[in-house]
Amino acid sequence: MESSAMVMGILNVTPDSFSDGERFLSPEAAVDRGRQLFEEGAAVVDVGGESTRPGAEPVSVDEELARVVDVVAGLAPHGRVSIDTTKPEVARAAVAAGADILNDVSASLHEVAAELNVTWIAVHRQGTPATMQVAPQYADVVADVAGFLAEAVERGRAAGVPEVWVDPGIGFGKTTDHNLKLLANLRQLATQGAPLVLGASRKRFIGELHAISDGSDLAEVSTGDRLEGSLAAAAWAYAQGATVVRAHDVAATVCAMKVVAA
Repeated sequence: MESSAMVMGILNVTPDSFSDGERFLSPEAAVDRGRQLFEEGAAVVDVGGESTRPGAEPVSVDEELARVVDVVAGLAPHGRVSIDTTKPEVARAAVAAGADILNDVSASLHEVAAELNVTWIAVHRQGTPATMQVAPQYADVVADVAGFLAEAVERGRAAGVPEVWVDPGIGFGKTTDHNLKLLANLRQLATQGAPLVLGASRKRFIGELHAISDGSDLAEVSTGDRLEGSLAAAAWAYAQGATVVRAHDVAATVCAMKVVAA
């Protein structure tokens, strides 16, 4: 019983990522963790050296390079690696080190992806990490995001990107209500002419739903205590047409995908 959904393991090599910041700062620890994610069934490991959590401040090119290049090089012999960055310099260095996917939350690096001949993931985001959760607003979040993703596909293909994937950017400039509307309408987003990536793992709105479900305070729901909601979102996304699901908890997510596939 195999699942056709790809699980993308999340590997943050940052001190301030919302879920696993500081856990994998050394290249050795990060490579060990990435190899574990592959062993658990990840089809791709996504390496990020700059936090994109709400309120995060940008880091310099040199700092981001120092965090990710050795990790990408250490993981590339073991499986497919993506680089989560918005910086052309980091993208080029990571691809030279062995990455073949550019995960771009700015949705602006299509020409770089074309130059490097790699897959480009265009993520929808309103604002920047520092500002994106300050009262985000949409006329119609589903229509707005769908239009943005369709335009990104056109831009990427016109630039010569060999493969474009799209991501509605759950939590990137969206309220809990926005996130839930996007999840409820994933089939519409999955018809934009490109594989759909969905990343809801351990995000704040999952914590809010957990708190509501068990009557606890949101502050009591740690990022590590959001497994059930993350799995439910991943299974729902796959059932609604998502091709790639990003996850911190890879082994459990792979099992969930297999259940849905059955």
